[in-house]
Parts: sequence; C-alpha cells; structure tokens
Amino acid sequence: MTEVRRGDVGNPDAAAARARPIPLWRWGIWWALLLVAGLVFYFLLAPIWLGLRGAAWIAEFRARRRRSA
Repeated sequence: MTEVRRGDVGNPDAAAARARPIPLWRWGIWWALLLVAGLVFYFLLAPIWLGLRGAAWIAEFRARRRRSA
C-alpha cells in the first residue's frame, strides 16, 4: 500500500519527485552553500552588527553624560 500525501492528490509529478532519491551532487551544493552562508553570517554580518550596537551604546552613553552635565 502506498502512502498518499495531501499535496500529491491531483499532482502525480509531486509524487514521482518524492519517489526518486536526491542526487549526491545536489547534496554537495546544498552543504557548500550552507557552509558559505554560515561563514558570511558569523564572520561578516555579526561583527558589523556588533560594531553598530557598540557605536549606538557609546553614542547613548555620551548623550546621557551631556544631558546630566
């Protein structure tokens, strides 16, 4: 007995696509892109974000010192 998924009803191409295994070269591309995305996030975007937060914190600290003086 075959399992019928809700998305497969009326769409035989979807059922046929799920029946085939994913080729190894696609898995390789997926993991390579995931690795590149992780590196970009952790080594490029995170330091930029932390630098902006640090600059905002320093600006707020200086503004409070000027206001109280």
